[in-house]
Amino acid sequence: MHDYPVSYFSGKPRRFRSEWYVNRNWLEYSIDKDAAFCFYCYLFGQDVGKQGGGETFVKKGFKLWNQLLKLDSHVGGVNSAHNQAVKKSEDLLKEKQHISTILVKQSNQDKLEYGIQLNAIVDCIRFLLCRGLAFRGHDESQGSSDKGNFLELLQFLGDHNESINEVLQNVPKNCKLTHHDIQKDIVNAIARETSKAIITDLDNGFFSILVDESRDISVKEQMALVLRYVNKKGIIIERFLGIVHVASTTALSLKYAIECLLCEHNLSSSKLRGQGYDGASNMQENKSAFYVHCFAHQLQLTLVAVAKNHINIAEFFYVVSNLVTVVGGSCKRRDVLRDAQFAKIKEDLENGVRRSGQGLNQETSLKRPGDTCWGSYYGTILNLILMFSAVVDVLEIIEEDGLSDQKVEARSIMRSILSFEFVFALHLMKNILGITNELSIALQKKNQDIVNAMDLVKVSKQRLQVMRDDEWIPLLTEVSSFCTTHDIPTLNMDEIFVVSGRPQRNTQQIKNLHHYRAELFYIVIDMQLQELNNRFSEANTDLLLCMACLNPSNSFVAFDKEKLIRLAKFYPSDFIGTDILALDSQLQNYIFDMHSNDLFLELQGVSELAEKLVYTRKHETYPLVYLLVKLALTLPVATATVERSFSAMKYIKNELRNRMGDQWMNDCLIVYIEKDVARSIDNETIMQRFQNMKTRRRQL
Repeated sequence: MHDYPVSYFSGKPRRFRSEWYVNRNWLEYSIDKDAAFCFYCYLFGQDVGKQGGGETFVKKGFKLWNQLLKLDSHVGGVNSAHNQAVKKSEDLLKEKQHISTILVKQSNQDKLEYGIQLNAIVDCIRFLLCRGLAFRGHDESQGSSDKGNFLELLQFLGDHNESINEVLQNVPKNCKLTHHDIQKDIVNAIARETSKAIITDLDNGFFSILVDESRDISVKEQMALVLRYVNKKGIIIERFLGIVHVASTTALSLKYAIECLLCEHNLSSSKLRGQGYDGASNMQENKSAFYVHCFAHQLQLTLVAVAKNHINIAEFFYVVSNLVTVVGGSCKRRDVLRDAQFAKIKEDLENGVRRSGQGLNQETSLKRPGDTCWGSYYGTILNLILMFSAVVDVLEIIEEDGLSDQKVEARSIMRSILSFEFVFALHLMKNILGITNELSIALQKKNQDIVNAMDLVKVSKQRLQVMRDDEWIPLLTEVSSFCTTHDIPTLNMDEIFVVSGRPQRNTQQIKNLHHYRAELFYIVIDMQLQELNNRFSEANTDLLLCMACLNPSNSFVAFDKEKLIRLAKFYPSDFIGTDILALDSQLQNYIFDMHSNDLFLELQGVSELAEKLVYTRKHETYPLVYLLVKLALTLPVATATVERSFSAMKYIKNELRNRMGDQWMNDCLIVYIEKDVARSIDNETIMQRFQNMKTRRRQL
């Protein structure tokens, strides 16, 4: 027990006594000050003047040991300052009022508000990405009338949702989540989750790569890579994996870039079973990664060869190109062309030449064909035939009212197009490009397979041969009718052919029939057929001849067991040990099953076969046969999906956004191109990835 010091009051010794603690749980004694204090008032007391001893029991300390009654008077009544302090102490000790509980409640509320805020921001960013829109504005200050798409969209969302608006209005200034770096982190999180979903769908299976290069608006060479694989449902899938800036387009540089991109997504080149490029292969070390030159690109090369190597056709395309330039060279001329075409349509409707109806007489124009896409000339030729009278009217106006050089050019073009030879070439190329255009469209489908592509090329060659054998008279009739309609002189096929601009005495005399049928009609078609045979040489390779045996068309008439076994030997890493022997037995059971099952008798392609095998679960019954089917479908046909990604790149990284960084552009493109995958990912997953990227001020 402590020995309390003695104080004298009127000569009498007095001291603090330990028994005073009894029934006074609020009492505290300070050894240093030799004074008594109130524990509750010291911690929770407020300034209450002289009530209950005033500040004596809080600051100075009580030392009047001879006046014990004043010690007891400190407690006071029910609502005294002392009792209020006691109540505060009791509240603190209660669980619901405990400071840790209060902090937990505040923390939960903060997490809830942060989740609402982040979820709203992710929604806004998703919308902008899927629409390919820019994020930032020129002036994002508080007083700006246009803060950019992101901030304006976020404000719009808050204006139409009270809970979001309340959170956005009360959010701390240092955690608004609207900074550009935060936007990029969230976009990167969405892009990574999208890529992760694609890799998950691949399910560690075989894949092919489609690769191409193109320059962006800032003149940087970009390499895009697309994965092609067969998913669990037996459906051919082509997915955009990413775009990479490459300093060089040499095979070695592209190979390194491809390997880095595959490694980034944990894709092993040992699973690579095909390569599709516009040029030479780059992954030659992988013997199972067979290279296929883009079929669509090869088709373009056949058209280029014909257009450049036949003087009459080359001249025809030259005139068409100049015609489009002159007629569509200004807004005024385009307006005149539209007015002339409108007047022509109105006249034809009044005379009963045209039928009226929804979509029958829409406004058309002469689009400039692309030099690297010769199939685009087909649309230009169709429109030229449709708008021929209006085009002539515009050329006549230019010849009369244009500048001197324009008058000369318009007259030269008009003299060319108002000739039988031009009209003949116009309709000849319309028919040829009509056949190859259908092939081009079919080859560019994502779900196209190599076996069906070979069949399509074969069909196109057959159609060209039929055209050569049987369609000379119909073509000549069509050309003559067109000339009569537009007051163009027709030719007598039995007369001597006259070459304009050349002295006749030095020219071998031939009849018009020989020139137009033999030198134009036959030769142009023969050149097209020859180019198709030369360019599509893959169709004659042993690999594709074996794959053709998988074709289920006409009740599996192409089935050849020996060739399919030979096909398996092209993939030694996939058919090992006794697999070849097992495949022999499976193939016999498989073809017997297919012939006796009505579900498989109407199939038209290998892609349909794969889907039907999975649907009927026969891919589990014949796993080795299904493996051959998957390998055949995985082989690429065309790089059209890669070229579509470059179209998306030009839309995303445009003139107004020409300073986009490579990573930012890649993330935006992944979500924009694969928006169906991105939309399947819930916000919670994206928010968790965003949180895990780095330490954040607030937590979910």
